[in-house]
Amino acid sequence: MGTTPTQVMAFPNIRAIVRDNGTAEVVVAGNSRIVPAGDSVQELRNNALALIVGEAQTLQRPVRVRIEDPEGHGELIVHPDNKIESVSYEPAPARRRAEAPETTPTTAAPAVIDTVPAPAPEPAAAPATATAASVDARTWPPAPATATPEPQTAAAVEEAAPTRRSLKATSFLVSAPVLEPATQGWRGTLTRLGLRMDPSEEELSEREDVRMVSQHWPGPRTIAVVNRKGGANKTPTVVMLSAVLARYSGAATVAWDNNESQGTLGWRTEKGAHDRSVLDLIDASTDLLSPSTNAAEIAKFVHHQTADKFDVLRSDENEEGDHEVTAEEVDIAHQVLTRYYRLVVMDSGNTARAANWRRMIDHTNQLVVPVTAIEDRAEAARLTLQTLESRGGHDAELARGAVVIVSESTDAKRSMSGEALKRAKDEAQRIADGFAPFVRAVVRIPYDPALVNGPIRYEALQPATQRAWLAAAAAVAAGF
Repeated sequence: MGTTPTQVMAFPNIRAIVRDNGTAEVVVAGNSRIVPAGDSVQELRNNALALIVGEAQTLQRPVRVRIEDPEGHGELIVHPDNKIESVSYEPAPARRRAEAPETTPTTAAPAVIDTVPAPAPEPAAAPATATAASVDARTWPPAPATATPEPQTAAAVEEAAPTRRSLKATSFLVSAPVLEPATQGWRGTLTRLGLRMDPSEEELSEREDVRMVSQHWPGPRTIAVVNRKGGANKTPTVVMLSAVLARYSGAATVAWDNNESQGTLGWRTEKGAHDRSVLDLIDASTDLLSPSTNAAEIAKFVHHQTADKFDVLRSDENEEGDHEVTAEEVDIAHQVLTRYYRLVVMDSGNTARAANWRRMIDHTNQLVVPVTAIEDRAEAARLTLQTLESRGGHDAELARGAVVIVSESTDAKRSMSGEALKRAKDEAQRIADGFAPFVRAVVRIPYDPALVNGPIRYEALQPATQRAWLAAAAAVAAGF
């Protein structure tokens, strides 16, 4: 016998939320998973259901899901074989029409309704029921039960049509947005001389990347930058993604060094007027989470980057090494940071088995895997993704939706001959092509001496490097 809806556990707690602003998320046991964008509310529903079917397949059993969208809310049962059952659905209440004036005669025709009733069903058609029933996996919300319409006069139906056209099918906002003229290259030069020129494809692509990184998303977002091999460019990647996202979006952004040993994020960024680290923030978490605490109090624990507009939470630098951050402490620090920041970019250590590493993954919305164009770094990146894929569920989703950032080798770059430089670029391309079939996006970053040593500043980069990091940040933001 099959499982009935009443036998399906409500664990884990799963909610699917589709909003009228074009965004959606699936929340599993408190962890938010962003639904891929769609061209319509129905496509967002389909994408959300696909994530939930994957969760049911991971658990190898049906799951119970609360659904919310602009049209109503209800409950579904989702099976691993893509079968969807409707348990309940309540449409959102329609807005009330204006009351008729008091002078309306009592013998007036019936009130005009919003839609013309459909023809009566054939006698052989089965009546709709309110019980759970299987529906197509692409159907959300379930089709409402067919009700017998109230009789209407022909005059009322004829009067309704022009009302619907005037209120629903007419809009005065029909003008397309004006394309701003070119600002770059020879096209931009001609525009400044008074001859308006359209932007090139390259400039349009850059504008789209700027638009992507400039958005604000509902709720905080967490990015984890991971690779099991040291020297894979994790810390420069954290700094550059934080700088680009903070500069363009204006969103409060923090880079958090979640290293199980002494991390290097603090060495590559500005230091504030104190020496506090993540352990001090955890100790003060009760006060920082108090409703009466002022938002500016977080400045006592983070180090502000004056030019690049983001903050840094350093790892513990106690040389005795007598404390390792636990999974529960990661939860506490993440709770504090997501109260004060919209974007959290997490640096990581080299041990995927560490408790703080694994708990970081639980909080992650977007995974980023940096790699330099050196074989062992690339192999470590592959093994990191393989480990997450093998764990299934949320970890596997992160691996499949990861962004891999391939930086050209920095070894003795300035002294390389022309042939050696070509080999280095070819190796970076080979590694990028190798990752492309298995992740959502791969971005290449050119060599830049400003990333090699010392504090990292966005403005110190060459223009081509700045453009490449903008593209990388846009690829990351597309996963939100």
